[in-house]
Amino acid sequence: MSTKKNIIDDGFRADLVRTAEFAGVLEIPAIKAPKEFIIPKDTIPFSLRGQTKDNSEFVVFYEHDIKFADILTATDDYLDELMAFPGVISPDCSLYRDMPLVLQITNTYMNRAVGHYLQSKGIYVIPNVRWGDERTYTTCVLPEKVAFVGLPKHSIVSIGTYGCIQSRENKHYFKEGLRAMLEELQPEIVLVYGGMPEEIFKEFEGKTKFIQYPDWISKKKGVK
Repeated sequence: MSTKKNIIDDGFRADLVRTAEFAGVLEIPAIKAPKEFIIPKDTIPFSLRGQTKDNSEFVVFYEHDIKFADILTATDDYLDELMAFPGVISPDCSLYRDMPLVLQITNTYMNRAVGHYLQSKGIYVIPNVRWGDERTYTTCVLPEKVAFVGLPKHSIVSIGTYGCIQSRENKHYFKEGLRAMLEELQPEIVLVYGGMPEEIFKEFEGKTKFIQYPDWISKKKGVK
């Protein structure tokens, strides 16, 4: 009974954002720009971090949400492990286009909340940018582009294409969200986890510096 009471009393992981600055009308926790740009040597999914040989990779969350759910609910339990790596990319909480908008906002909030908290504990954090439907990357409904709220401009960010660009429709939404992100944040460096098909990325050559990392499955198959 006491456990349930604590969950209710804690609210929406208020402990993660006690020291956070909040951005926008929705008060999304902010992830600050790093003092220097550290380019990951390689990446490893959170659920497979135990398979690292030398802890030289950045830990990423480009996998099914269930595989990293504990980092959202029991963040402190993983601090020591994550501190052993050179850095992390903030959680890639899913933003499916058929999700109610409130859930897309909620998952954006959790991305930033955990990212801020890890940063506050001295872990090097690169913000992950994830958008859903056009309501998240335009102002067609909200007064701000919520997918980009709480993220630094002219900095380094990460995006993931793995599992997001299989169909023509998915490619369309991904490209439009990418266009909006580049215009809004004007990042100096964009890390890309997964494929970079020309039909999406060629138009944006010269807009920023893209650095690609193969997804875990392709890496294991030896596909570049």
